[in-house]
Amino acid sequence: MQHKVMGYDRATTMFSPDGRILQVEYAEKTVRLGSASIGITCSDGVLIVSDKRLEDPLLLPEASIKIWEVDEHIIATAAGVLSDARILLEHSQVIAQQHRVTYDQPIDTESVIKDIANIQQSATQYAGTRPFGIAVMLIGINRDDKCKLYVSDVTGNYLGYKASAIGENDEKIKDLLQVGYKENNNIEQGIKLALNIFKKVLGKNFDIKRFEAAFVNKDNKKVKRFYSDQLSKYTK
Repeated sequence: MQHKVMGYDRATTMFSPDGRILQVEYAEKTVRLGSASIGITCSDGVLIVSDKRLEDPLLLPEASIKIWEVDEHIIATAAGVLSDARILLEHSQVIAQQHRVTYDQPIDTESVIKDIANIQQSATQYAGTRPFGIAVMLIGINRDDKCKLYVSDVTGNYLGYKASAIGENDEKIKDLLQVGYKENNNIEQGIKLALNIFKKVLGKNFDIKRFEAAFVNKDNKKVKRFYSDQLSKYTK
């Protein structure tokens, strides 16, 4: 409370006396209020399963997506203020296409997340802006057929994972991933694992209609989406 009275939370360029940037910490809280997503690297590809937290029966499933296609071989999701995420991911789509035109080959996954993270970092450094209130999960298959998963945070840092989670209850989900994740799991087994984890975390609030999934297979490196009606078989 003393920090607020002193005004140290009024700008992203102002450090508090104990070395914290309070606006960035507020943005990190926003991320943890967002609906959760799980990303998994599998033996035959990469996978994201997302909770859209939308249960309107009149809503078209394909009109409300939480998993974006960055390029044919890369997909992404975010937790937090999704309109912030749309700006960054549409920018990353342009970067990916420019790379194809310039070099006649697909862009590496890490190059995309690094570009996104740089923009996130710059929003914490200059006056007159606010931090992007999102964490971004980017997952894809590189030209050498290696599966890559990266997560960037509000501050602009990013790390690579075999499997990870962002959004609400991310720590609980990560604990369950550490127990259930196996490197030789295929995509179907990965979907089952992710949905079973969501079942345990959400309990009575679990509803398959809230979820969507997307994956990229090593064989063709093309994005394929599953909506709730296609996911229901993996919960049996």
